[in-house]
Amino acid sequence: MSEPAFLQHTRTSYDTIAATYAEWIRPELAARPLDRALLGVFAELVRQGGTAPVADIGCGPGRVSAHLDGLGVPVFGVDLSPGMVAQARKQYPALRFTEGSMTALDIEDGVLGGVLAWYSIIHVPDAELPKVFAEFHRVLAPGGYLQLAFQAGDEVLHLREAKGHEVALDFRRRHPDRVAEALAEAGLAVRTRTVREPETTGDFPESTPQAYLLAVKPAGTAPG
Repeated sequence: MSEPAFLQHTRTSYDTIAATYAEWIRPELAARPLDRALLGVFAELVRQGGTAPVADIGCGPGRVSAHLDGLGVPVFGVDLSPGMVAQARKQYPALRFTEGSMTALDIEDGVLGGVLAWYSIIHVPDAELPKVFAEFHRVLAPGGYLQLAFQAGDEVLHLREAKGHEVALDFRRRHPDRVAEALAEAGLAVRTRTVREPETTGDFPESTPQAYLLAVKPAGTAPG
């Protein structure tokens, strides 16, 4: 079976901009105190659950993986783009980063204490989202947590240029309530829903509200 076009376009686009993007995005988290606070809550919950690792799915150049590592979380990164994985390994050589797709993770059933998908479901078409959430459910241990971040809204932004390079990326904004429903259908119980208004000033201006959902795989769930 051939690979879906959205995976091909996403991989190629991020390979193209990997070095430029990695340099640009590196200080972004330092400018987002609420984002850091939400990641801190996720990290604390995962640590309370034991020593099972966290997978940062769609990790890009590894900056959020490194942040979680600094919070004492055993973490590794997975990204579709070999170029992004190379950047992550270069910038954070002490951490593990591998290539992979969130639609078919090369991770055993029920072994993760947490999954982080920080602005990485935004390129996934609606029809593929149930498959992705089923994969997140499969790899989480019972009691494990999932943290999502994405732009809130209805529209799809078609990006054909980024950082001076030609790309083919679709950014899908989604309503938190609809994403929460899809998580519930996958067997993941939403614990918190946070939406903040866009930051319109500074080096990383935003044009849409930002959404964050924290969900858990119920403790009584069978592994996988």
